[in-house]
Amino acid sequence: MTEPIPGPPGLPLLGNINDVDPADSMADLCRLADTYGPIFKLNLGGSDRVFISTRELLNEVCDDKRFTKMVSGPLEEIRNGVHDGLFTAYPGEHNWEIAHRVLMPAFGPLSIRSMFDEMHDIASQLVVKWARFGPKERINVPEDFTRLTLDSIAICAMGTRFNSFYHEGMHPFVDAMVGLLRESAARARRPAVANYLHRSAQLKYDADISLLKKVAAEVVAERRTVPSDKKDLLNAMINGRDPKTGEGLTEESILNNMITFLIAGHETTSGLLSFLFYYLLKNPAAYQTAQRQVDEVVGRGPITVDHMSNLPYIEACLRETLRLRPTAPAFTLQPLPDSPDEYVSLGGKYQIKKGQTIVALLPAIHRDPAVFGSDAEAFRPERMLDEPFSKLPNNSWKPFGHGMRGCIGRPFAWQEAVLTTAMLLQTFDFRQDDPSYTLQIKQTLTIKPKDFFMHASLREHIDPVHLEKMLHVDTSNEGKGQDKAQNIDTATASKSKKPMTILYGSNAGTCEALAQSLARVASGRGYHAQVDPLDSAVDKVPKDQPVILISSSYEGQPPDNAAHFCEWLQNLDGPSLKGVKYAVFGCGNHDWVSTFHQVPKLLNSGFEGHGATQIAKMGLGDVAAGDIFNDFDRWQDEQLWSALGSDAETEEEVGLEIDIDTGSRRSKLRQDVKEAVVVSNELLTKDGEPEKRHIVLNLPTGVTYKTGDYLAVLPMNNPKNVRRVLKWAHLPWDTMVTIKDGANTTLPTGHPISMMDILGMYVELSQPATRKNIARIAASCSDEGIRLKISALAGKNFEQEILNKRRSPLDILEDYPAAALPLSDFLAMLPPMRIRQYSISSSPLPDPTTATITWSVLDTPSKSAGSKRFLGVASNYLSSVEEGDRIHVAVKPSHSNFHPPADIENTPVIMFCAGTGLAPFRGFVQERAMQVQAGRKLAPAYLFIGCAHPEKDTLFSNEFSQWEKDGVVKLFYAFSKSSSQSKGCRYVQDRLWEEREEMVKVFNEGASLYVCGSGMVGEGVASTTKRIYQEAAEALGKPKTDDEVEAWFAEIKSDRYASDVFA
Repeated sequence: MTEPIPGPPGLPLLGNINDVDPADSMADLCRLADTYGPIFKLNLGGSDRVFISTRELLNEVCDDKRFTKMVSGPLEEIRNGVHDGLFTAYPGEHNWEIAHRVLMPAFGPLSIRSMFDEMHDIASQLVVKWARFGPKERINVPEDFTRLTLDSIAICAMGTRFNSFYHEGMHPFVDAMVGLLRESAARARRPAVANYLHRSAQLKYDADISLLKKVAAEVVAERRTVPSDKKDLLNAMINGRDPKTGEGLTEESILNNMITFLIAGHETTSGLLSFLFYYLLKNPAAYQTAQRQVDEVVGRGPITVDHMSNLPYIEACLRETLRLRPTAPAFTLQPLPDSPDEYVSLGGKYQIKKGQTIVALLPAIHRDPAVFGSDAEAFRPERMLDEPFSKLPNNSWKPFGHGMRGCIGRPFAWQEAVLTTAMLLQTFDFRQDDPSYTLQIKQTLTIKPKDFFMHASLREHIDPVHLEKMLHVDTSNEGKGQDKAQNIDTATASKSKKPMTILYGSNAGTCEALAQSLARVASGRGYHAQVDPLDSAVDKVPKDQPVILISSSYEGQPPDNAAHFCEWLQNLDGPSLKGVKYAVFGCGNHDWVSTFHQVPKLLNSGFEGHGATQIAKMGLGDVAAGDIFNDFDRWQDEQLWSALGSDAETEEEVGLEIDIDTGSRRSKLRQDVKEAVVVSNELLTKDGEPEKRHIVLNLPTGVTYKTGDYLAVLPMNNPKNVRRVLKWAHLPWDTMVTIKDGANTTLPTGHPISMMDILGMYVELSQPATRKNIARIAASCSDEGIRLKISALAGKNFEQEILNKRRSPLDILEDYPAAALPLSDFLAMLPPMRIRQYSISSSPLPDPTTATITWSVLDTPSKSAGSKRFLGVASNYLSSVEEGDRIHVAVKPSHSNFHPPADIENTPVIMFCAGTGLAPFRGFVQERAMQVQAGRKLAPAYLFIGCAHPEKDTLFSNEFSQWEKDGVVKLFYAFSKSSSQSKGCRYVQDRLWEEREEMVKVFNEGASLYVCGSGMVGEGVASTTKRIYQEAAEALGKPKTDDEVEAWFAEIKSDRYASDVFA
C-alpha cells in the first residue's frame, strides 16, 4: 500500500520558499528531516523535490539499474558558466563521456604521486606564513585554506602559480567563483520569470562568468605558447585522445573543465581542512592522537610521499569530518529516464514519478543512528579507521558522490588533505581564538565554517630560524632549536621584577578574574606576571619561573580554553616537566559530587607525576558556597606567598591607574556575544507567587541550537545598584574614566569609557566581599575606631556577617562612609561580569530563528540591611527587557546526553523536573509535538512535574494539556502544597515511586531518563531510582547490595540517565 510523501504545506505560487533559509539551507532541510522523517517533499522554484535522509533510502536510490544522477537546481544553473563540464553534464552527454575517459588516467595513483612535490611546495608556503605570523595573530582558517587549495590545483594540474600567499586579497578567481555559486543557488530558488527582474544580479553573474573564462583561457593560452611535457591535467585536456572514439576535447570543453577543476579542486578541500581543524580543536583527545601519530611516523624530518599511506588516524579524522560536514552536502538523482514505468517505488511505500528530483541530504544520512549509533553527532575518528570503515553498510558514507558521476578528483584532494594536516600538526600547536565558538556555516553550493579563527604556535622543538630548511631537509641531528618553553612573553617585564606565569582555564570568567587578581598582587610582590589561558601553554610550560595554574571543572570536563592542555598533559611521557615549579588552585561546585575539582586535581597530579616541583599545596574553592574569592585569597596568603618566602615581600595589592573625565561620553559594548531581539516577555505565575517568566527571542543571524542546549546571557547590573556606586563615589552619571594600558584587568583600557558602562556591563557589584577587600577598605579609613570595626568584619564572624548576608564591598562602603577607598581600588576589587546560562525552553523545529528561556526572578529582601533588596543580576535584567529590546546572548551546547534520543521511534523518554527545571523539557515535548504532527510514530514519553499548587504555578498548563491530549506526552504532577490533587505525592520523587510499576516496564523497554532542577530534585530522583531498582531485583529473587546498586546507577548514568542540576 502506497503512502503520500509528507511535507510542510506551501504557499500559492511561492511553494515552500519560506521553509528554507538560503543562507544555510542545509540546516533547514535537516530540521525538516527531523520533523517529517526519512522522506519529505518541498516545492522550490516551481518544481517538486523529494528529500531523503536515511542510509536505507540512499542505498536504494544508488541502484544504477533504477536511478541515475540528475542535474537540477543550482547545479543546472552553474551550466551557465561551465556548460557540459564533468560535474554539470547531463547523463549521456557526448562531451562528458570523452572528457571522463580522457581525464581518468590523470587522476591515477602514479599521476597523483607525481604531484606531491608541488603540493608540498604550496603547503610549505602556508606553514611559513603562519610561523611568521606568530602565536598572537588571529588566523582566518577558511580563507588561508582557500589560498592553499586554489594554488595547489593551479600548480599541480595546470602548471600555473596564483601566488595567493603573496597577496593581501584573494585571487579575483575566488570572488568570481563565489559569485557564480551564490547566484546560481539564488536562481534555482526563484521562478524562471523572476530572473528577468534581477537586472543588476544578472550583470554581476555575467561578469563573474566572463572572468572565470578569461582566467581559464589565459592558462590554456600560456601552455600552448610555452608547451611542456609535464604529465598534468592541462596537457591531458589539450593533447589527450579518447581511447574509444579517438576524439580529443574541444576548445570549449577544455575551458569548461578548466573552470570546473579550478572550482571543484579547491573549494571542497578547503572546507574539509577548515572543518577538520574545528573538530580537532573541539576534541583534544583526537587532536593529540593525530599529532602523536605524525611524530611517530614522520618524526622531525621532512614529510615525504611515502608517509602518505602510513597515517591511518589522520585519514580517519578526515573521513569523520566528511561524515559530519560533507562539504558538498547533497547530490541529486532521478528514476532512469528510459524506464518503462511512469512511477517507481521507493522504500516499499512511496511512489516517485519519472523525472522527479530526489535530493540525498548527506549531513542527515551520515548521522543515521541505524548505522552510526546513538553518538552519531559526536566526532569519533576511531569509527572511521580502516577496519571499521570497511565494514560500514553500503552507501553509508558518500561525501564524494556516487558511481561514475562521483568526484573524479578524490585522490588529489585526499593526498593534499593528508599532507597539509600532517605538516601543520608536525610544526604547530593550535588553539581556538574563541574557545566558546560554536560552528556556524557559510554556504554557497558547498559549505565552510563561518568566522572560524585560530592561533598557531611553533612547537617546542621547532627552531624558527631553520624552519624552512626543516620542511625540506632532515635537521633532527643538527641539535635542538632554542627552548620554546621560554616563549611565553615576558619581554615587557621590568628588569627589576622576576617573571611569573599564571595560566587559567575558565568558561564563565571566574578563574580568569582570579588570575588577573593574582597578577596584580604579584606586581606588588616583585613579580611581573604573564596571564594566559592554559591552552596557550601546550608544549610551552616555562622552567625558569613560578607557574600558577587556576582552573575550574564543568561536569568533570576542562573549560573550553584548557581542554587541549589537559589532553596534552595526560599524554606526556616520563619526567617531561622536570624543572617546572608550579602551584594549582581549583574552582568547583559541590552539586557535581562525582566530578568535584576533577580538573584541578588532574593538573596537580599530572604536573607532579611528570617531574614538576610543587611550590605550594593545592588550593580548592567551592563556588556553590559563595566564598570562592575568599578561598583564593586565603590560599594565596597562607600557601603560595609564604612558600615563595623571601622572594615575595608583602606589599599592597596594586590597584588600577585611572584618569577621570567628566566632560565626554561614549559607550562601548562587549563583543563576545551577539545581539538577540526580544519578541515577548511574559509573566507565568499568579499574583503573590514567586515570579517566573518566559521570554521569546529572535536569535542572531547564523546562531543555531539543538533541543536541550543552553542560552548564555550577558546581563547588566540593575540601574539602582549602579546609582548606588555613583552616589558613594560622588560622581555625576556621565563620568568617563580611562584605565591605563598594561593593567591586569578585563576592563577596557587605553581610552575613555563611561562609568555607567563599566558599572552596568563589565563588573559584578553584588559579589560578597573577601577578607582582602575588607582589609583594604579598613586601611583607607583614618578613624582608628571605625577602622577596627571594619577589620572585625573579616574576623571570626566573617561567614555570618559577610557571606551569609552576601554583603558586597559596596554594602560595606555605604555602611561605613568614613572609609576613603579610591575608586581605582574599588574597581580592582570587582570581578568581571559573568554570563549566566539558562536551559533553552524551546525546540528549533517550529522556527530555528527563535529560542525561548524560562526562569525564576530573584528579588528578595537583602540580609545585609533592612531597606535594601538583593536582586539577582541576570534574572532581574531579563525581567526588565521589553519587546524590541536587544540583549547579548550565545548558545552553549549542553552535555552530549542531554538531548532527545537519536532513535526517537524506538526509545521511550522519562523526564523529571520541578519549578523552572521544566524549561528544557518544554523544548523536548515541543519537538515531539512537531514530529507527531508531521505524522511520525514516536516511542512514548512521560513527564513528572513538581510545583506548588495546580491553580497558581503550573507552567504552560494549557500547552501541556493539549500535548497530552494529542498523545505527545503523559503527565504526572506532584503538588507540594496540594498533594491531595497528585495522589498524595508532594515531590516528583514521590510521584515516581507511586508510578514505579509502569515506569519499570518503560525502563525495561530501553527508556532514557532525564532530570532537571535543583540539587534536591536531582538527589531525590536518583535515590528513588536506585530504590526502585533494588525493589525490582528483590522481586526477582536477586537482591542487590548497596555497592551493586551504585555500580548499576553509575552504568546507566553513562548513557541512559542525564541530569542537569543547579544550585
